[in-house]
Amino acid sequence: MTTIDIKDVSGKKAGSADLAPSVFGIEPNVHVMHHVVRAQRASWRQGTHDTKTRGQVRGGGKKPWRQKGTGRARQGSIRSPQWTGGGTVFGPHPRSYAMKVNNKEVKLAMRSALSAKLADGELHVVDTFPFEKPRTKDAVAFLKAFGLEGRTTVVVCDDDVNTYLSFRNIPKVNILPVTEANTYELIDNKALVFTADALKRIEEVLA
Repeated sequence: MTTIDIKDVSGKKAGSADLAPSVFGIEPNVHVMHHVVRAQRASWRQGTHDTKTRGQVRGGGKKPWRQKGTGRARQGSIRSPQWTGGGTVFGPHPRSYAMKVNNKEVKLAMRSALSAKLADGELHVVDTFPFEKPRTKDAVAFLKAFGLEGRTTVVVCDDDVNTYLSFRNIPKVNILPVTEANTYELIDNKALVFTADALKRIEEVLA
């Protein structure tokens, strides 16, 4: 079993936790992580883009000039694609960008991300955040105590509302309820911080 230090909010060791090798000790599967992240980012696209074809553009019902005898090229409508203000050929229309991903792939990608973070020394565990009320100043003090700079992801339990509100306005800090943890947000940072309860919860789901 791999162990990791659990620290308090001041950065001092408060205990240790055993990590399941099946979740935190596997060889990261880069291909699966890439596939899952692509699918996740694609699913965030609204896909509401739309262009009008020549049949949808207003006007253009009358032939602009007679077919022969003008010396100009024949035209049937001023809303043809070659005209300014005309329709668009092969333009985008509303669609879904969703990609199919198996549940096994999603879990493997998350296990790979957690294993990579632990191997790189970017995984941190804090015992608990004792916020009696939302207080961003204390959240900033915690980051300084841990020496965390740059993009940081903090994962907490779903009911830890005060911690969520304390971290959410800090630049470069992403705060997540553990049930919303995903591969992209686990790896898109320089440091990944779990509370002890959140770590136990995600380990139960992925083991």
